[in-house]
Amino acid sequence: MSLQGLGLRDFRCIESAELELHGCCNVISGENASGKTSLLEAIFFLGRGRSFRTARNETLVRKGTHELMLTGQVLKGGRTVPVGVRFGREGIEARAGGERISSLAELAGVMPVQAIDPEVHRLVEEGPQERRRYLDWGVFHVEPNFVEHWRRYQKALRQRNAALRSGQTAAVVRAWNPELVEAGERVADFRIRYLNLLKPHVAAVGERLLGIPVELNLNRGWVAEYSLAEALEAAWVRDVERGVTHAGPHRADVSIRVGGDLARDRVSRGQQKLTAAAMLLGQLRCDAEQGSEVAALLVDDPAAELDAGNLDRLLNEVLDLPAQLFVTALDAQNPSIRALPQGHMFHVEHGILTRLI
Repeated sequence: MSLQGLGLRDFRCIESAELELHGCCNVISGENASGKTSLLEAIFFLGRGRSFRTARNETLVRKGTHELMLTGQVLKGGRTVPVGVRFGREGIEARAGGERISSLAELAGVMPVQAIDPEVHRLVEEGPQERRRYLDWGVFHVEPNFVEHWRRYQKALRQRNAALRSGQTAAVVRAWNPELVEAGERVADFRIRYLNLLKPHVAAVGERLLGIPVELNLNRGWVAEYSLAEALEAAWVRDVERGVTHAGPHRADVSIRVGGDLARDRVSRGQQKLTAAAMLLGQLRCDAEQGSEVAALLVDDPAAELDAGNLDRLLNEVLDLPAQLFVTALDAQNPSIRALPQGHMFHVEHGILTRLI
């Protein structure tokens, strides 16, 4: 898969741009706040329907305008598929191959994209939501039935929580348990199976980046000795008191250990960045091995918080992937950046993009 062309209108500081992209490597240089990260953000938004920088899509619309528009041409399975995303006051609308897309999961299937940005350490440092999202993105790309069961679980969870909050009888609340249990245990099984495939890849990349392996383990979201049905009953009193379901895969987390210690407690910010990068790069390797199409990989300012040796190791891992690369750099003359494969180079200044090579 590769993104052959990209069109932007009213995205962040970029008023309008039409770019022809290289199938292997694209480097974007420019001063801070010039718009180079916005270009990566636009590509991510085209493939995910969200930003990797903010949860507020409305902040992506250029000031003084009311909507943004992104278009792309994706080379997929030997044919070119047009993709488009519009966001404005009425929400988000996405199309692929001329057909309207009803869910962002479908969009991710058309154009898989992953990002390593200066805030990637949050995958290690912050709460479990980011790690669940990371895990589920990988499961989605190798387990075709995952989305169906995840949606069933989310629907049953919403209904059970609504019944708890409104003070419904135990019979009404528990009526949602069978669907919650069946779908929830399938979601957990998919995650466990995928994590077992993923772990050796992350460990190997971690060894090369950090000199020690990175170990991942899954907490399913309920006590390991219980079935989900038993865990729901054990948490019943607390659920009623607080009006929310406490057991289930929506409470899952991935623990990350480096050299046997929890990464959050042990490693520096730069090491956290390398640990998170090992997780993402290991995931791309795992998914490719399982037959998933290799994603476009966005690497935003890789030199941030990394010395020359660590930067070289990171870029060597990136280059070893059969992925289309998009890399931003403050200084395009950095030796590590200049060592990237010959492709297209763009310069951004005040939101205006110019192709140099």
